[in-house]
Amino acid sequence: MLRDSQSTVILTDNDHLSMAKGFVEDGIRLINVDDLDSSLSINNPGVFISPTAYAWISYTSGSTGQPKGVVQNHRNLLHLFMTQTNELHICSEDRLLTLTSSAGEVLLAILNGASIFPVNIQEEGMAGLSDWLMQEEITVYNSVPSIFRQFTNSLRGDERFPKLRLIRFTGEALYRADVDLYKKYCCESCIVVNRLSSNEVPAFRQYFINHSTVLTASVVPVGYAIGDYDVQLIGDYGQEVDINEIGEIAVKGGHLTPGYWRNPDLTQAKFSSSSREAEVRIFKTGDLGRVDSDGCLFYLGRQDFQVKIRGNRVEISEIESALIELESVKETVVVAREHARGEKRLVAYVVSATQPEPTVTTLRRQLAEKLPQYMIPSVFVSLDALPVIGIGKVNRQALPEPEQCRASLDSKFAMPRSPVEEVLVQIWADLLSLDRVGIHDNFFDLGGDSLTATQVVMQVIKHFQLEIPLRYVFESPTVSEMAAVITQYQGKQLRKEDLESILVDLESLQDEEAQRLLNQSSRVNSKI
Repeated sequence: MLRDSQSTVILTDNDHLSMAKGFVEDGIRLINVDDLDSSLSINNPGVFISPTAYAWISYTSGSTGQPKGVVQNHRNLLHLFMTQTNELHICSEDRLLTLTSSAGEVLLAILNGASIFPVNIQEEGMAGLSDWLMQEEITVYNSVPSIFRQFTNSLRGDERFPKLRLIRFTGEALYRADVDLYKKYCCESCIVVNRLSSNEVPAFRQYFINHSTVLTASVVPVGYAIGDYDVQLIGDYGQEVDINEIGEIAVKGGHLTPGYWRNPDLTQAKFSSSSREAEVRIFKTGDLGRVDSDGCLFYLGRQDFQVKIRGNRVEISEIESALIELESVKETVVVAREHARGEKRLVAYVVSATQPEPTVTTLRRQLAEKLPQYMIPSVFVSLDALPVIGIGKVNRQALPEPEQCRASLDSKFAMPRSPVEEVLVQIWADLLSLDRVGIHDNFFDLGGDSLTATQVVMQVIKHFQLEIPLRYVFESPTVSEMAAVITQYQGKQLRKEDLESILVDLESLQDEEAQRLLNQSSRVNSKI
């Protein structure tokens, strides 16, 4: 960032002097503010600055690649602070706590004569944050939702923050469970505002919540327009999508960033001019959203995170919301990873709220009450904490690869007891990429899906050369049960030509058909 911004000066203080010296290169000057001459004039130097002059370059987090420098000019920033002041009623009596350490937060306070209290939770942790909020009589709290989640999880349960009047969220999806935490710990005079913004455009949508707000969806909307920003939702082919259809969020307005620093190609790709108003530009955010009939916008995550699992479009935020509402889950993030066989599968990373940790069997059963089968993650990875980047957002790039070991299940591990079970255990372990499989393990709890189940059937028929109805195997989701079916049908061995015909039919079996059989067997097993 230092080289890309072409900086010529580094400002530091005594506490960070040694670190700053490590960045000094030819042509860069180092200024230690603790060594400044106290006799220097403090009068306004009277320098004229054009409204279009660049005020700063802010860099993306870099969690998805090389950080990009986003330029902002003085006019846009003053428009931002004016809008935030008016929308949120920021005044000189306010005491703002920020966990993001952004220049925007500092200037919002200073330009209103308010106090700013930046806290570096990576260094100071969560332990003293509640005391800090009460002792300093903080009125405005600002962070990403995942940090608020961690903060409330660290509370004893009897804390209250009577001076807190406003909680601002941005940067991540906000869930109904987060709002429940706000209602538990904050008094009725406090309100929540959920906002949508990016480095390229300041907050352009917001949704206010108080104690009487009823949320019907598990994901909290980002709401309605702020200032003069308009939103369009763009489909896969550049068309504007209809109400309640999903599309990429494009923001239209006259106060968007001038562009990316020293990157005209990216600026041209992301920004376009409005055909009707020359000063108005359009920015494609890369976020997905949906607008209801009331004009309320729902944020559905990054376009990069949208995936199709076995032909079905999956909304990651809905899965994360279903998980975070479980009492045994403190934090979670869900990603799509490529399996060893080249197929995409959902992996849920879970920080447990209870001891002992919930088993995969329990998590899958609870999710099955809320989600369709194709949206239930194939793999669950237990973590002590989610990796984060500087502002507290989850660093998805730092999530570990799932290990190829048997999951924590309700069933105890049991070795095979017969030659048939030994063969089945090996088939399952190979197809599921696991180090071992117990004979009482549920195939789907191990991460199996409808297509993998079909491959299991093919291997079973090929190895044992038996004519086994496909539905029987779906209804026998453990090695021991499947072995019993095989033993039952061992008198019905196939001729070579019949075997080849059945295998061809299985290979051509579409996922929808396999999924239908799986759903049928799930209903049977649930009744049992």
